[in-house]
Amino acid sequence: MKTIRSNSRLSWIALSIFVLTACSSIDGSRSVNNPGMSGRTLAMQVCSACHGVTGDSTSPNFPKLNGQQKDYLIAQLDDFKGHVRSDAKAQEHMWGFTRLTTAQISEIADYFSGQAPMRGKSISSPALARGETIYRSGLPDMGVVQCSSCHGPSGEGNGTFPRLAGQHANYLVQQIEVFQQTEQRPRGGPMKVVTHGLKEADTEAVAQYLESMGSPSNAGIH
Repeated sequence: MKTIRSNSRLSWIALSIFVLTACSSIDGSRSVNNPGMSGRTLAMQVCSACHGVTGDSTSPNFPKLNGQQKDYLIAQLDDFKGHVRSDAKAQEHMWGFTRLTTAQISEIADYFSGQAPMRGKSISSPALARGETIYRSGLPDMGVVQCSSCHGPSGEGNGTFPRLAGQHANYLVQQIEVFQQTEQRPRGGPMKVVTHGLKEADTEAVAQYLESMGSPSNAGIH
């Protein structure tokens, strides 16, 4: 019995060493501090771990990047690199990208902006109608301007204003709260003003509506 337990322990240790060695090799091959690595390679080997190979993230914790506005992506990567964007998720996941070159940033932005745009998710919720009202008309009595004035009638974005159509609702809610409650996204001055009057239920409603945009099942809502 003692021999069996000893062998099991040795096997576990050997497996652990193998896993750690493999992870070290992966980390070494995916260095974010190599100026000679193309931005496209970084996108496919490093960014893809959280955002997916084409940027079509399946986790609501990580935003979809496919079809995103190139200028917006460049601006955000610059802010991550310089630790200007300092919300908790930025610090946790993006502050390691301090040595990205200007060329790499442009190439990463080219790669993701050139992918097929994010598709909306089929959502059945009574809040969608309220979300559409907020997006297209705002809430004038609460000082909330319509989102479409900057992000476009179809949520496609424009330049440094990001594409929102099809984005994860949970991620959008988190970022709206960052705009409302902190100064951790300095480029978000206009968003702080726009979202200041949004209540929690309205934030969730407009986020759900945006996630549904572009979905054939929700096409009749728009």
